Amino acid sequence: MESPEYCEINSNMTLDYINRLLMEEGTDEKASIYQQLDALQAMEKPFYDIIGQTYPSSPMETMISRDNQVDCPQDNYSKQARRGCFVSDILEPQGVHLVANDWTYECDHFSLQFERGAEEANKLVPNIAKLADLDSNGLSDSNRMIEATIGQKGKHGSKIRSHPHVDLEFLEARNSKHLAISASETTRDEMFDSVLLCDCRFNCDAAHIREIKAKEANNSSQNVRRKGYGQRQVKSRGKKKEEEVDLRAHLMQCAQAIVVNNLPFASELLEKIRRHASPYGDGSQRLALYLANGLEARLAGTGSQMYKELMEKQTRATDMLKAYRLFNAVCPFARVAYYFSNQTIADLSNGQPKVHIIDFGITLGFQWPSLIQRFAKREGGPPKLRITGIDVPQPGFRPRAIIEATGKRLTEYAEMFNVPFEYQDIASPWEDICIENLNIDNDEALIVNCMFRTQYLGDETEDIDSARDRVLRTMKRINPEVLILGIVNGMYSSPFFLTRFREVVFHYSALFDMLDATAPQSHEDRIQIERDLLGASALNVVACEGAERIVRPETYKPWQVRCLKAGFKQLPVDKAIMKRSIDEKDKHYHEDFVIDEDSRWLIQGWKGRIMHAVSSWKPKESYTNQ
Repeated sequence: MESPEYCEINSNMTLDYINRLLMEEGTDEKASIYQQLDALQAMEKPFYDIIGQTYPSSPMETMISRDNQVDCPQDNYSKQARRGCFVSDILEPQGVHLVANDWTYECDHFSLQFERGAEEANKLVPNIAKLADLDSNGLSDSNRMIEATIGQKGKHGSKIRSHPHVDLEFLEARNSKHLAISASETTRDEMFDSVLLCDCRFNCDAAHIREIKAKEANNSSQNVRRKGYGQRQVKSRGKKKEEEVDLRAHLMQCAQAIVVNNLPFASELLEKIRRHASPYGDGSQRLALYLANGLEARLAGTGSQMYKELMEKQTRATDMLKAYRLFNAVCPFARVAYYFSNQTIADLSNGQPKVHIIDFGITLGFQWPSLIQRFAKREGGPPKLRITGIDVPQPGFRPRAIIEATGKRLTEYAEMFNVPFEYQDIASPWEDICIENLNIDNDEALIVNCMFRTQYLGDETEDIDSARDRVLRTMKRINPEVLILGIVNGMYSSPFFLTRFREVVFHYSALFDMLDATAPQSHEDRIQIERDLLGASALNVVACEGAERIVRPETYKPWQVRCLKAGFKQLPVDKAIMKRSIDEKDKHYHEDFVIDEDSRWLIQGWKGRIMHAVSSWKPKESYTNQ
């Protein structure tokens, strides 16, 4: 085995060699840039003469000076690698990204000359942000605070990636704004197996999390006792107790100030909220941070841009898997919903030689490895399984990259369990699906599955004949034996901002309170869930309007009406599924979780607030083949 020192030396030599090659090959390009910079200088210099200022040093001289500073190419690469630490985590050659960074530097330097002229012009006009009495650096300041906090935590534990605390999913059109997940990890590994297949690993994870929470609770109680003793001592010395702030009340007041256009008061409240908000505080402090980001983005009018930037950041599939593992260990929502769906499919396809599942919103396909494993154990042998994975196309040159990678992983699972398997992927907006492209056979058990992604479809505020109704009609025309529908139960879709914000506060308060009660406070994957999922969605709802507002959940009652209108008949919740779900919740999860049945929906919630619902549907006989 090669020593780490040898690997490092060899890596540095390789990077040095690549750097020299790139410099030699880029000579012609740089010569062209020099010519453009000289032309730019000739154009700009008369303006500096008019305003009586000395023109800065020649761009040519600056460029040549920089080009001559190539004594330590290894240091340049290491600096860029640290600056793009998240890129280095992706399983791609670093050199490609580093070359791109060098070119970006040249372009930035080129454009800097234009910006200098623009800055001089801006001195002649009033600053709009100052007129509005807004702190334009508020978001960036909070981001630096969070990144610094994360960096301090990283000194004592595992390193946590820092993302801008801005918005998680789709704006060239609504359908291009899904969370960007790296497609470089196309194969399954031990981690995928342990999370998606092994129940004993889940039991270990759940037990380990409960143990950590118990230790946290014990340490917290001890700290409270010590703090109480210290406060009594302080009080005896006549010092004031630390100020207590009602963050929820401040958030509501800030939203009201924005509605009435009282911008100075809104900025003052935001500053106060930020002093008490923290990504490592309790649930209310964490939620306040992300809602404050949304309110500030709304004030600045940058919500859509921030949400789009966050959606375009690459997230590794393994990082999503780790977050999914923690979420399953502390919360039953996904686990119960997938069990409901898979058990329904298994019961329906019992004895069927062919099974075809059409999955609207397959993404990483975490639901299906356990079903493949289950089919392998079926009495009489497994069926021939087909899965059609549908998702909106990703932006860029590879719109099908994610669902293709998902297909490769599922194919490996099918080979591992000797289940005959066929996979096809369709990258298309759901409302534009062509049924002929689904390749449906008459002799197969046909199931349509759609879990928790309908909240991203457009509603009646965008089109009277909404995308939600059109997709349900498409599902009806597919004529499946069963439609399994899981929805995020939320009421924060109002076109009126203040009404919507109030419901956002209530809904996300329950989610953050749930994580605060069940997940370790400084767990890296909890940070990712709160920042990259919950915080991002909340920002989109708070900071964006019109078609730019992507997240639009409904409660299960309106979805029930939509399904009936589309020609479906609701099936009752299987009593065995309900009993097993409740038993698993009681055995592994916090007592404040709720699982119940209402109007033939299996509903799940936290402390009485319903968060998710799932049900099964069958096309009405009278509407068949319509």
